Amino acid sequence: MLDKTDRKLLALLQKDCTLSLQSLAEAVNLTTTPCWKRLKKLEDDGIIRGRVALLDGEKLGLALTAFMLIKTQQHSRQWYQEFVSVVQGLPEVMAFYRMAGEYDYLLRIQVADMKQYDALYKRLVNGVSGLIDVTSSFAMEEIKYTTALPVEP
Repeated sequence: MLDKTDRKLLALLQKDCTLSLQSLAEAVNLTTTPCWKRLKKLEDDGIIRGRVALLDGEKLGLALTAFMLIKTQQHSRQWYQEFVSVVQGLPEVMAFYRMAGEYDYLLRIQVADMKQYDALYKRLVNGVSGLIDVTSSFAMEEIKYTTALPVEP
């Protein structure tokens, strides 16, 4: 179970994972050794999955965000494994979910432009059989984007 100190550490790391151990320890009123042990436990328990740099897609020339919804009538284990393998091999797919509701899968895709999106779409629909409906929506403006989970009490 996470206590207030763990939650504060997680909140701090989500804002800036480059904070030094000393800075983190001071922020949660610990010395460095117990702070390091808490961080190590959070990593060992899989609560901290990794530490990354968040990049600006637009500044990297990847300004088009698409949300692809997919329906299929295929639900066998073999088909699912093949589909997952194909999608995981597409670096443009930033998020991939199996859904409840009208559509079976949702993909968030980041590409340079519509031409790149079309190429990805063709690779996907030609690489996987059994897709009966593939529809997409395109983001006109990013209003809120965060990777930070609400962990503070």
